Amino acid sequence: MDVIVAICKVLPDVIGMIVPIWVAVVFGVLVGWLWRPKWARSAIKNLAIPTKSSFVSVSGFGFPKVASSEPSTILFSDTSSSSKLDGEMKNFVGEEDLKHISKLVNETDGGPAWIGMMDKSTSNMSYQAWRRDPETGPPQYRSRTVYEDMSPEMMRDFFWDDEFRLKWDDMLLEAETIEECPNDGTMVVKWVRKFPFFCSDREYIIGRRIWESGKAYYCVTKGVQYPSVPRRTKPRRVDLYYSSWFIRAVESRKGDGQMSACEVLLFHHEDMGIPWEIAKLGVRQGMWGAVKNIDRGLRRYQKHMTSGAPLSHCAYMAHINSKICTDRLKQLENTSNDSQEIVTCEQTVNDEKPSGKNIPKLLVVGGAIALACTIDRGLLSKAVILGVARRFAKVGRRL
Repeated sequence: MDVIVAICKVLPDVIGMIVPIWVAVVFGVLVGWLWRPKWARSAIKNLAIPTKSSFVSVSGFGFPKVASSEPSTILFSDTSSSSKLDGEMKNFVGEEDLKHISKLVNETDGGPAWIGMMDKSTSNMSYQAWRRDPETGPPQYRSRTVYEDMSPEMMRDFFWDDEFRLKWDDMLLEAETIEECPNDGTMVVKWVRKFPFFCSDREYIIGRRIWESGKAYYCVTKGVQYPSVPRRTKPRRVDLYYSSWFIRAVESRKGDGQMSACEVLLFHHEDMGIPWEIAKLGVRQGMWGAVKNIDRGLRRYQKHMTSGAPLSHCAYMAHINSKICTDRLKQLENTSNDSQEIVTCEQTVNDEKPSGKNIPKLLVVGGAIALACTIDRGLLSKAVILGVARRFAKVGRRL
């Protein structure tokens, strides 16, 4: 009898401990199930799902590959490189994209204020990062990196060189050039990246182009629609992707008055198909490690090229770019606002997917637990995720 009485006294406490854990686990499994593309796709594998363009103003063009010749630059013109694809004229990267990145650089794009995230440095590199959360679309990131003893041209080639990227970027599994324009250097490439999130890789179809203004470079890369490359169940296609750089020479922090350092302003956002709150945890946790890895890759590339190695085809294409004078660039910036087109098209994509924003705290807790149980390597650590889950749980008890 005493044993039964003791059990009855302890039972409520045990239930009080177990029930919240199991509720979180159930929600975690639910979130994990919802965000695993293979589950959703397998359930509707026999259905044709129409997809919308990531950008209202974005379409594509087709160019055959050409043999390498002497690198050249062309004067900027309003005529966009284009060709017939699927019966309509397409344009991948044009002056609207140049205008948009120029406004981002000058902080005149009309978006929300940037919030500081990080300010760190090493002996040959300094790094600052900011984030902002627009009303629609995923979180946006801005960073400023200054590399000592680095030229803008070397930096430009490094970002474009997919062949060498495969040697230092351990998340890049495949890189393929689909089409390119020999006149202005515009390229369409396909990337497959390894993602630790729920063990599902991601596929990107990226349009990219470089403009030169003086000795500064505007390098635009963004996700584009390309019907000739069909979607697959695996890897999962990422439609909404924007990652662009502004590169220029700046004075070295050595104080010798030499313009021997290179400044890189990066603007990045993408919808990876996971809840944005969880994605932000991963970015914050893995940001500095990723930055140091890029620096290591860059120094390897610098040694590789200074040793007399030939340019890869992708790096060669970075030398074919469009020149634009400062007055023309200012004229573009002063024309009607172009950012609305990008915001509108991002909203079009986001309307097709759960936004991941303002998700209930309990879902974040459960999702974090499920994520911690499924990740074996990558940007997020189990300790950090579970720590965040405990913090949200404490907040939930106070509400």
